Amino acid sequence: MRGRTQLLRFVIGPDGEIVPDVAARLPGRGLWLTPRRDIVERAVAKRVFARAARRPVAASPDLPDRVEALLAARCGDAVGLARRAGLAVAGAERVGEALRAGKAAMLLFALEGAAGGRRKMAGLGRGLPAVIALTGAELGLAFARDRVIHAVVGAGPLCGRILGDARRLAGFRAGAEVVERMEFTPTEPAQQDGGTVSI
Repeated sequence: MRGRTQLLRFVIGPDGEIVPDVAARLPGRGLWLTPRRDIVERAVAKRVFARAARRPVAASPDLPDRVEALLAARCGDAVGLARRAGLAVAGAERVGEALRAGKAAMLLFALEGAAGGRRKMAGLGRGLPAVIALTGAELGLAFARDRVIHAVVGAGPLCGRILGDARRLAGFRAGAEVVERMEFTPTEPAQQDGGTVSI
């Protein structure tokens, strides 16, 4: 058993098709699953939705991809709201300033960002949670730029929403993760990456 924020809700649409309800607001009886790609794929393949609903339903094979896209869009929208509210900044220089001033409650890293940049920010944002779930283009859209690699979000409800949605997104997107506490641990100079970011 898990809380609703840790699960993913689906409803049956008017045409009998299973619809992902990532905001958990659509009308109708909710069908809840653990937010992981393999579990949703298995639910589609084994007709779990029909058994749970006790009626014929249609579950498209691309349902996991739709869920991923919806969760990514929801995360990006929340980051955009935080930016417009003055709670989020992007770019290495502004992120560094916010971290040094203690104005950041969460780090955001683009999926394709370099490990070296993450290590540098980990040194400044030690102890903060970090979201590595959106691409540079998706983060860029939230900040009205082409591409963003590093960003931070200040404390508040939007920070919690981004963390919750990113945890669910990580179950569907390869390489995505939410690090609960960033730590920077120097390693031996002989090692190639020069440092580690640990959970």
